[in-house]
Amino acid sequence: MTVPTPGPDPRPEPVSPAPPPGGWDCHAHIFGPSDRFPYAEGRGYTPPDAPPAHFLRHLDALGLARGVVVQANAHGLDNRAMLAALAAAPERLRGVAITPAGTDAATLRDWHRAGVRGLRFHLFHPDHRPGYRRGVGWEAVEALLPAMLELGWHAQFWADARVLPGEEARLARLAARLPVVFDHFGESNAQEGLEAPGFRALLRLVREHGAWAKLSAPYRVSLRGPDYPDARPLHDAVLRAAPERVVWGSDWPHPQIPAERMPNDGRLLNLLLAWTPDPVDRERVLVRNPERLYGG
Repeated sequence: MTVPTPGPDPRPEPVSPAPPPGGWDCHAHIFGPSDRFPYAEGRGYTPPDAPPAHFLRHLDALGLARGVVVQANAHGLDNRAMLAALAAAPERLRGVAITPAGTDAATLRDWHRAGVRGLRFHLFHPDHRPGYRRGVGWEAVEALLPAMLELGWHAQFWADARVLPGEEARLARLAARLPVVFDHFGESNAQEGLEAPGFRALLRLVREHGAWAKLSAPYRVSLRGPDYPDARPLHDAVLRAAPERVVWGSDWPHPQIPAERMPNDGRLLNLLLAWTPDPVDRERVLVRNPERLYGG
């Protein structure tokens, strides 16, 4: 049985100061419409529809120019909803797909022409979200790596921080070949602080091995909403580690988050701006770094 989840807060608070022109939201999801793109059997949750027009309204409300649509669990390995979003707004949107090891290079080349710029993989701890349908892991990375290198794509990981120390050497070797990007502060636990083994491994990968990190979804690492003060040190440490390899994402429309913890998207961007007071760093995180990673 899947769990229905609420939609995003429809009234984002005003963003101030205005983000730099050309800003990106580098982590969001498209769901449905489910009558056209049915949700996957065995999914971990059932979201309300979040079609491309709603995501474009979200970008406009935040004063952002462009966005990245990341394939999510509710659609499994069926990337059609994500690809339809790219086709609906090719000048504004880029995509990150999830696909199994057997996907042929010709398909990936077609997706590149459509605006896909990377593939997403999962590295979960065995007791991370029991019953949650997994995506794809190292087998798919190894099989698809030649095509990813040919296309200049990145490998995006939704990784449980607890597995990062054990996977660090392998991830470092991969990061030497193509950009490796970690979602959501590496799914660290803000309460464990900066010395947690998983977060220390994330920082080493970013600082020493050229990996990238998304300053996305602080509500996934902190329960102290709406301002997540215990996530601020994680933000500062990641930004200091490699300001030229950090991007921001809202995680709109916030799948799996209960209504009482649903963040406000305007507030999330205001937090990013408050936590990143240097205008040069803001420009990097919101504009210049995404342009490099997603190909303009």
